[in-house]
Amino acid sequence: MAKQTDNYFNIDGILATQEKIPCKVELPIYRLGYLDSSSDSDDLLPGTKLELPYWMARGLCSRRRQIVSIEMPKQYREGYREILTADATVVDLHQLGPYFYSFGTDLLNFDHPEVNDIAKCLIKTMQTRIRTIMDSSQNSFKLDTSNITSKLDEMEKHLFNAGQHGLIEFQKWETRETEKLVTSEMVKKHRKRKRIMMETS
Repeated sequence: MAKQTDNYFNIDGILATQEKIPCKVELPIYRLGYLDSSSDSDDLLPGTKLELPYWMARGLCSRRRQIVSIEMPKQYREGYREILTADATVVDLHQLGPYFYSFGTDLLNFDHPEVNDIAKCLIKTMQTRIRTIMDSSQNSFKLDTSNITSKLDEMEKHLFNAGQHGLIEFQKWETRETEKLVTSEMVKKHRKRKRIMMETS
C-alpha cells in the first residue's frame, strides 16, 4: 500500500484528497458543529450525516478509531461500477470526478467491504480506456481535441498529452527537424563511472 506521503508535493494528489466522502458521526466531535450547516449545536453529535474531504475522513475513520463511518461516493458504488464494466469507453469520466483514479485509489485505504471491487473496477476501467486514449492522441494531431479531453480524468489527460508529445517529437525526428541523436546524460554518467572504476582497479 502506498504511503500517505507519496503524493505530498503532487498537486493532483493534493486536489484528489479534497474530494468529499459521505460520513456518519459515530462519536461526539467537540467544537466542530459549524461543519454541519443544518445544526445549531457547537458539536458534531452521533448520527449526524455530512460530507467531509478525504483527508479529514481518513483521519477520523481508520482501523484504530471509528469516530465517523463512511459510505463510498456514488461514482464508486455498484451501479456505476456496472456501467463502467459494461463499456467504460463511452463514460464521461471527468463528470464522475476529475481525479477519478487518484481519488478511487485513496478510497482503498479504508477498511470497507467494497474496496476490492473498487480496485478491480479501477484497473478494468483503465485497461479498457487506455487504448482508445492513446489511439486518439496519435490520430488527432493538429486537430481540436477539447471534445476528447473534456471526458477524461486528469490522469488520462496526462497520458493523452504524453502521447501527442511523443508523436510530435517522432515526426520532428522523422523529418530531421530535430538535432542529431545524442547519448543521454544517464548513459554518459554510467560510462564515466565504469571508466573510473576500471582505471582505479
